[in-house]
Amino acid sequence: MLVVDLKGGIVTVPEIPLPQRLPGLALLRLLAGGICNTDLELQRGYYGFAGTPGHEFVAVVEAADTPGLLGQRVVGEINLACHACAWCARGLERHCPHRTVLGIVKQPGAFQEFFLLPERNLHIVPPGIALERAVFTEPLAAACEILDQVSIPADEAVAVLGDGKLGLLIAMVLKTQGYRVHQFGRHADKLRIAASAGVDVEIAGDRLPVAEFGWVVDATGTPEGLRAAVTMVWPRGTVILKSTVHGMVPVDSAPIIVNEITLVGSRCGRFAAALPLLGHPGIKLEDMVAARYPLRDAPAAFAHAAQRGTLKVLLTGSEG
Repeated sequence: MLVVDLKGGIVTVPEIPLPQRLPGLALLRLLAGGICNTDLELQRGYYGFAGTPGHEFVAVVEAADTPGLLGQRVVGEINLACHACAWCARGLERHCPHRTVLGIVKQPGAFQEFFLLPERNLHIVPPGIALERAVFTEPLAAACEILDQVSIPADEAVAVLGDGKLGLLIAMVLKTQGYRVHQFGRHADKLRIAASAGVDVEIAGDRLPVAEFGWVVDATGTPEGLRAAVTMVWPRGTVILKSTVHGMVPVDSAPIIVNEITLVGSRCGRFAAALPLLGHPGIKLEDMVAARYPLRDAPAAFAHAAQRGTLKVLLTGSEG
């Protein structure tokens, strides 16, 4: 079978044997996988990664212990927890110190024709959801995670910095929940996607608003995003950090301390929150697909995804 291999920043597609399924694991056949910013950061050296990336996927269950899963289209939670430690007992499996992470930490990813994932991690895709929408489940869950972490008052104004893939999803999710969302980005074509969902959008110039929002989400994916967000939030406001940036990010702590700003780190979220939104007309998922490549063309797909301004690039498996 074909598998995407990432090593030293180079993407290749060798052939390897089919993985052997053990009890509790499902054998999955890839239909589609999405290349996200984290995959591109892995290519640049994040985590010292070498192996098979990919954690956004839709697949068909080819073999499993649970008969009801066979033949189903599924998506899957990416954290493989131990389910035995104190963190897991508190319901914090996504922070289990013993966990592996699909396509990121010590767990081969989804960018291969067949792969394994625990059955307990799988969610059946709701009927009628197109493949191009279902493949966004994992990043959509990351957007929903914000509302699991912070309690934003109803009808509050929220600023979203960044108009990349995650920034657009965050803006649209917050809009569906009734918030007044103002998104700042640098690409008019991307901002049009959010605008079509009712989000107020603005091209970000050299000067951003100062102390105008109680809630600011940094989804820029740049080291400068945190500094900009701190400038925009008012005293005792909250900044939610969604950017994954390879390397150290310098922080001027003075305005954070003086203005008593709360910083909230936010990463992956619960799929249960995202699945009902896959069919929501206010979340324009199909508009975010830039290109589709067969798995064998993964080097070209990664190169395309790395081009500035590119939204979601999909890798397709059999029948994808």
